[in-house]
Amino acid sequence: MYDAQWREYAPYVSPYDPCPPIRVKWYIVPPNQYIPYQPMNLPQYSLDEALYRGTLWPALYSPYPARRGAKGGKVNG
Repeated sequence: MYDAQWREYAPYVSPYDPCPPIRVKWYIVPPNQYIPYQPMNLPQYSLDEALYRGTLWPALYSPYPARRGAKGGKVNG
């Protein structure tokens, strides 16, 4: 499910750019963009789990992966 939140695009690469090009860039689309309204009776995390994850509903959870070590790319994990 979380992989469906990742999107990629190919930015313009100039032939005159002095830096090495990054041919593919990644970004995350938050889950609230897919749920236009909150349906009734969504599954819920326990209180402790909800405080840890920052949301009560698993459908609205989106992890924030560590970007350390990744140079403009998706972190495998």
